[in-house]
Amino acid sequence: MSTPAHDPLDDPLARERSHLAASRAALRAMREDVEALDISDVAANWVNAAVLSRQIDERIKALADLSDTPLFFGRLDYLHAPGAEQAEGAGGERFYIGRRHVHDADGDPMVIDWRAPVSQPFYRASKKDPMDVGLRRRFGYTGGDLTAYEDEHLSDPAETATTSKLLQQEIERPRVGPMRDIVATIQPEQDEIVRSGLGGTVCVQGGPGTGKTAVGLHRVAYLLYAHRERLARTGTLVIGPNRSFLHYIEQVLPALGELSVRQATVDDLVAQVEVRGTDDAAAAIVKGDARMAEVLRRALYSHVTVPTEPVVVVRGSRRWRVPAYELEEIVRELLDRDIRYGAAREALPQRVAHAVLVQMERAGEAPDDRVQDAVARNSAVKAAVKAVWPAVDPAKLVLRLLTDAEFLAEHADGLLDEDEQKTILWARPVRSVKAAKWSPADAVLIDEATDLVQRTHSLGHVVLDEAQDLSPMQYRAVGRRCTTGSATVLGDLAQGTTPWATRSWAEALAHLGKPEGAVEELTAGFRVPTDVIAYASRLLPHIAPGLTPVASVRENPGFFEVRTATEAADVVAACAELLRNEGSTGLIAADARVPALAEALTAAGISYLAPGEETTRETRLTLVPASLAKGLEYDYVVLDEPRAVVDGEPDERTGLRRLYVALTRAVSGLIVTHTAPLPPQLAE
Repeated sequence: MSTPAHDPLDDPLARERSHLAASRAALRAMREDVEALDISDVAANWVNAAVLSRQIDERIKALADLSDTPLFFGRLDYLHAPGAEQAEGAGGERFYIGRRHVHDADGDPMVIDWRAPVSQPFYRASKKDPMDVGLRRRFGYTGGDLTAYEDEHLSDPAETATTSKLLQQEIERPRVGPMRDIVATIQPEQDEIVRSGLGGTVCVQGGPGTGKTAVGLHRVAYLLYAHRERLARTGTLVIGPNRSFLHYIEQVLPALGELSVRQATVDDLVAQVEVRGTDDAAAAIVKGDARMAEVLRRALYSHVTVPTEPVVVVRGSRRWRVPAYELEEIVRELLDRDIRYGAAREALPQRVAHAVLVQMERAGEAPDDRVQDAVARNSAVKAAVKAVWPAVDPAKLVLRLLTDAEFLAEHADGLLDEDEQKTILWARPVRSVKAAKWSPADAVLIDEATDLVQRTHSLGHVVLDEAQDLSPMQYRAVGRRCTTGSATVLGDLAQGTTPWATRSWAEALAHLGKPEGAVEELTAGFRVPTDVIAYASRLLPHIAPGLTPVASVRENPGFFEVRTATEAADVVAACAELLRNEGSTGLIAADARVPALAEALTAAGISYLAPGEETTRETRLTLVPASLAKGLEYDYVVLDEPRAVVDGEPDERTGLRRLYVALTRAVSGLIVTHTAPLPPQLAE
């Protein structure tokens, strides 16, 4: 690593600091130019003015200079002028790589966006394939101050490849507060996934600490850069497992200048009714099974009946009769077209009206579209449509299936056996949709039924994180949001902790409606120390046989210790010990033990946060129920009573998976405290 020279004129670090100052000034000027825009005489009306004003506000926010976030983190010096397909470069040209594009008053780039094609060699170039890069420079920062740099002469055969110290320091930097971006540390295998095209769906299997969540978020940022106009029209969405997780990741995309990406949970997507109830595991498994989609389809279309009476339309002194057999042909044609129930119902009166117009034309009349619309609105036609193809409320349909044993048996015949039907039937009748105590799984069924009636709006791209915990019906709910778009699916089969956890990614992609999706595996661990991941990996043969263990690439081994505790005070003491280090600390415990530990921390005068509150940065200790630990990370972790974590789940395998998650949340060090014997699967 280089240090400043004595002569400031010959000091490379001083020159880089000067470029940083000039770049910040240029970014400030770009922001001021936008703030100075006068749109009073530009917009044609108040609607356009409001839209334009909002776009300007978003642009101003995107140009914010975050004082503690480096404006650029690397530099590329090219050897030659790139070919025509790389017109951004020139012979011997130098590019500073950063989180966003910055240009000077003449429009010349001072910082290149990390997503630009010319920036790609920063992540992909190597001694084996230098990609025409002579020098790659990485910068080290303390806060927002540039304090060091490190050079790689990729095209110099005399220089041997070495591990970047600055890269390791950035990976291992303490993680206080919410998740941050990884633009300075993206690895080649991660970059390949990040820059994959918009048209394809990608599924990323990654163990703890492999950066799959960061890869998914940076992929969204890259796609917005490469396909901004298209995604501005169609929209993007990031789906996480819970609110705590979404709070943890919510600052990553804004730090990259992307402010328009919506974040939600699956429960948010299907929130058409108030959820006030819960299911036991057996009922939730059946309700989440993909067979329920066919049960719902059968139940819905059972409302369509074969016409037995003609339709007689009276217009003036004439009566026009559409016979029952012709009505039946129209209905069967609509059923055969396999369009949405509601769309077919809307088309039916027009089809009947068209049949009447054919008769009118044969009789010598010359009706136009207005006549057809009038016939479609005729009371006789409306009555026929209501009888043959009635409107169906999705929530009422699901309510009837769950409360009417005969109705369920009729439409689940050959799909669900008697025991499965009894499992999902409600014990008591419910009078109305509002009075029902809907469960999360019920809400997903209603969403499925709603889509059968009316097509769900499709987005351009969806990122689905912690996907291994979704049921088949939840996958279908997400898939409906990207039927004409693509998806990035992120997860780890070993961390599935629901009774319906994903068994294979091929099966998951099929339920998502993306069977052609490519599955990529990340196995290099950048977050979890070697000893910690090795200890946690003892569980893999029991929870995910055949899955490749994560191999830590961390140079800093961190520390790992298993301690016997006799009382809660011993656990509190371990927390106090870790809090003497820089960074964040998480105390993870079985949900049932959290209240007692909270009381012990308070008695010891140690303040703590709940998951998702880390953005306050006022307190460095978070008390984490094991059920909410997934996706979170802390510099240091105290894991309380592993046996209790396992016993807190309905079965041992799920409990061991929950334990695997809890064991792998630490970035720098882990202390495991226990009074009860450890699970035997953790033995040598």
